[in-house]
Amino acid sequence: MGKLVLVTGGARSGKSRFAEKYALRYGKKVAYVATAEIYDDEMNFRVKLHKERRPAAWQTIEAPYAAENAVGEAAAAGFDFILFDCLTLYVSNIFAKLSSVEDSAVNYRVVRESLSKLLAASRQFPGTMLVVTNEVGDGIVPVNRLAREYRDLAGVANQFIAEAADEVYFVVCGLATEIKKNAVRL
Repeated sequence: MGKLVLVTGGARSGKSRFAEKYALRYGKKVAYVATAEIYDDEMNFRVKLHKERRPAAWQTIEAPYAAENAVGEAAAAGFDFILFDCLTLYVSNIFAKLSSVEDSAVNYRVVRESLSKLLAASRQFPGTMLVVTNEVGDGIVPVNRLAREYRDLAGVANQFIAEAADEVYFVVCGLATEIKKNAVRL
């Protein structure tokens, strides 16, 4: 079993840049698991910025769904480091495929099952897997049910992965701090 690292923070906080530097420092052969799907010019631009920053030697594996397969593929190909960017987009992809957002219990179960598969795959990966996510619950409570349900599912996903992670970093203003080692456990 390898190491699991979670990096969280707000939008444009510098999470991905920190994760990339971490991968450059600790990874020899890096697989970049991308969860984004490009539906518009804005997302295309964001993906372009990420690609321009990544070293050419890193292999990108696109995995908007069933990301556990991408982790297995990276392991089989001999990668020692996976940079998974990002968990909240992955949850959004799962969320978009739900038959209804009205049944929170079902939605939580579906997301938890998907993340359990991803976590199981990460435990089989012999190297380091770094997961980037967004801290979406730090703002105003959304006015509509769809947005609240997504915020809640993303929060549950973050807690689920953080619980299993060996290291958890919070990034703000481009500065990262390791928070798990200082966490109070009751």
